[in-house]
Amino acid sequence: MADGNNVSDVQFLTVAEVAGLMRVSKMTVYRLVHAGELPAVQFGRSYRVPESAVEDFLRQAQVDGQSETA
Repeated sequence: MADGNNVSDVQFLTVAEVAGLMRVSKMTVYRLVHAGELPAVQFGRSYRVPESAVEDFLRQAQVDGQSETA
């Protein structure tokens, strides 16, 4: 790929792992995924979130000064 992104280099996290990193509930992560705010890949009934997407989301949340409240 021209942009340097290689699928084999992507680290995927489970919803539970993302929830732990963000210190929110798994339901909050599911809401973010379904709202399109947090990109994820669906495997059957499970979702996996690229680690870089979590980092980008948190970085953007800091810049915006907004926090997710549920």
